[in-house]
Amino acid sequence: MTSKFRAIMTSFRLRTLPLSLAGVILGVFLAASEFKISLWTALLLFLTTVLLQILSNLSNELGDTLSGTDSEDRQGPAYSLEEGALGIPEMKRIISVIATLCALSGCAMVWASFGTLFCLDSLILLVLGALAIMAAMRYTLGPHPYGYRGLGDIAVFIFFGLVSVLGAYYVAAHTIPSALLVMPAAAIGLFSVGVLNVNNIRDMKTDAPNRVTVAMKLGVKRARIYHTILIYTGWLLLILFTFLYDYSLWHFIFILTLPLYIIHLKGVWTRTERALDPMLPLLVMSTFLLSLLMGLSFILF
Repeated sequence: MTSKFRAIMTSFRLRTLPLSLAGVILGVFLAASEFKISLWTALLLFLTTVLLQILSNLSNELGDTLSGTDSEDRQGPAYSLEEGALGIPEMKRIISVIATLCALSGCAMVWASFGTLFCLDSLILLVLGALAIMAAMRYTLGPHPYGYRGLGDIAVFIFFGLVSVLGAYYVAAHTIPSALLVMPAAAIGLFSVGVLNVNNIRDMKTDAPNRVTVAMKLGVKRARIYHTILIYTGWLLLILFTFLYDYSLWHFIFILTLPLYIIHLKGVWTRTERALDPMLPLLVMSTFLLSLLMGLSFILF
């Protein structure tokens, strides 16, 4: 593996990818439990989701570097621009390539699902896809990055939760048969906001004065209370959904992941700054595993 390739992989932030896939997997699996879905559509959904997450990660790294937010005092892992392994012109070229691949993969996904790019459903999904690409790039890039104004939590809830689960379900099944599906979509969104919140608590000291986050506005103690509410509410929504949507004891198998969330919450309340970093991948993998177990339980039982 060359040093340049290793630098690119570092900037891809592969440890974040399971979180972006969690909502899509749950949406596709819930759809597959009710309808016959296209394997190609599902695979292209997963590919497009991964590319969007990578685009977001690269854009965030570039935006943080240009704004001066990333520095040697940063509590999280070091990335390629910070270490000098990639230059800004190289990063811009990589971002252009990934954005193009996102657009092509998204168009292929819509075509595989609907057989055309020019029906109303296809056009609406293409517009949503364009908005997703813009949102991925504008988090810390551009003249008015919304991630620097405390709006990241809202964007993550919408795109990682509602759009991810409900959008994947609709692309796979061409319908959303029950309003109850908003509940697991919101739950995944809340867990995803939790990942961002831990990141913001960890980086609270070094984000100032370039970035304003919800955690900074709340302060450490209230940010931890906010985090606990996110996790508790997400679990409540999933349990209620499973009772109301299609009750079966087998559908509660996702409760096996509860100890991981308890360990995570304990870590958020007892760790600070750099020591908080392991709590991010723990919540990411817990949410991915929860989505996988929940989705499979509806397919198999």
